[in-house]
Amino acid sequence: MRTTYLNALGVACSLGAGKAAVADALFAASTHGLRPLDGWVPARSLPLGDVTAELPPVPAGMERHDTRNNRLLLLAASEIETEIRAAIARFGAARVGVVIGTSTTGIEEATRGIAARGVDGAWPDDYRYSDQELGAPAAFLAEWLGVAGPCYGISTACTSGARALLSAQRLLRLGLCDAVICGGADTLCRLATNGFHALEAMAPERCLPFSRSRRGINIGEAAALFLMTREAAPVVMLGGGASSDAYHMSSPEPDGRGASEAMRRALSTAGIIADTVDYVNLHGTATEHNDAMESHAVATTFARPVRCSSTKALTGHTLGAAGALEAAFCWLALTDPQRRLPPHAWDGEPDPALPSLAFTRIGDTLPAGRRYLMSNSFAFGGNNASLILADAT
Repeated sequence: MRTTYLNALGVACSLGAGKAAVADALFAASTHGLRPLDGWVPARSLPLGDVTAELPPVPAGMERHDTRNNRLLLLAASEIETEIRAAIARFGAARVGVVIGTSTTGIEEATRGIAARGVDGAWPDDYRYSDQELGAPAAFLAEWLGVAGPCYGISTACTSGARALLSAQRLLRLGLCDAVICGGADTLCRLATNGFHALEAMAPERCLPFSRSRRGINIGEAAALFLMTREAAPVVMLGGGASSDAYHMSSPEPDGRGASEAMRRALSTAGIIADTVDYVNLHGTATEHNDAMESHAVATTFARPVRCSSTKALTGHTLGAAGALEAAFCWLALTDPQRRLPPHAWDGEPDPALPSLAFTRIGDTLPAGRRYLMSNSFAFGGNNASLILADAT
C-alpha cells in the first residue's frame, strides 16, 4: 500500500493565523478563541470562536468567488502556497487534486441575499447561487492555483474535513493524483448558529467537554489545509476509518458502536493495535449525548487508558472544518520540538456516569521514538471518521 505524507500545513482558527500562532495558543491553553458575540442568534450573546485575523481579498478576476469562507480558505492556503506551487511544477497541473470538506461554505452570503429578496422582491446584484454550493471552496481553490486534477467538495457535517483527508489518500493510493490539496473550511453563519440553538445544543458559556456540568457546544470557524503526497515528509497519514451507523438524524448511537467501528478500521488500515496509540484527539463537543457516546467508544476500543483531549473549548466546534483542524493539531504535536500535547481544557469535574478517560494537562508530552496519534470526528446521521497520523519513521 502506498504511503501518504502530510507535507505541509496551513491553518487559521480562533486561536490565530498560521502554524506558529496556533501552536503557541494550543499547547499553552492559557487563552482560548471564544468570545461573546451578538447578532448570530436573535436577542442572545453567545460565545463563538471567530477568526479575528485580516482575511485576504480574493484575487482580481475571481470576484464571483468572494465569500468569507473562501477568504478564510485562501488565508490557510497562502501559508503553504510555495509548497503547493512547487508540487504543481513537479507533477503538472493535471496530476494535482483538490478535496475540501465544508458544511457552511457561502451560505451566510446567500442567506443575506435571500433576506434582501424578501424585503425588496428582487435578488440583490451581488447574489450568487453558486456561493452556497458545497463544491464551491474546492472549485475556488483549484481555479486560483490553476490545477486540473480531481476537484470536489465533501459535506458530511462534522466529519467533512476528516473525510476530505481520507478521500485525498485514496486518490493518491489509486494513482489518480501525485499531490492533493485537502482539508476543510467553515465560517460562522446564522443558519448554523440558529439551527443548533433551536436544537438547544448551544452552551451559554464556554463549553466543558466531558464535564458533569457540560451544557452544549460553542461554534467556531476555521480553515486547515494540507498538501498530501507520496513524497517522504516527517508526518505520515498512516490510516483512517469510517462508518455510518444511521442511528438517528442528530443523536449518536448511545453505546458508541459506530464510533468504535471507525476507530477499529483506522487501526486496521494503519497496521497497528490500540495499545500503540499515544494520544487521541476526541470529537468532544460537550453535548450530553456525544460525550457519553464517545466515552463508551474510547473505553471499548482501548483496553488501557490512552491520553486524550477535546480541543473544542479552545476553538469552538468548527463543524465541517473540525476534522481537518483537529488533524492539524495532531500534525502540530508531531512536529513540535518539545513534543507537547494539546491539553484538555475544562473545569476538572468528570461526569461520574461516564467511563473514566485519561485527559491531558498543560505540559504533557509525547514519548520519544515513533509516535501514533488518532483524531476522531463524529457527525449527525451517525457519520463517523477516525484518522491516524504518525512520525514517518
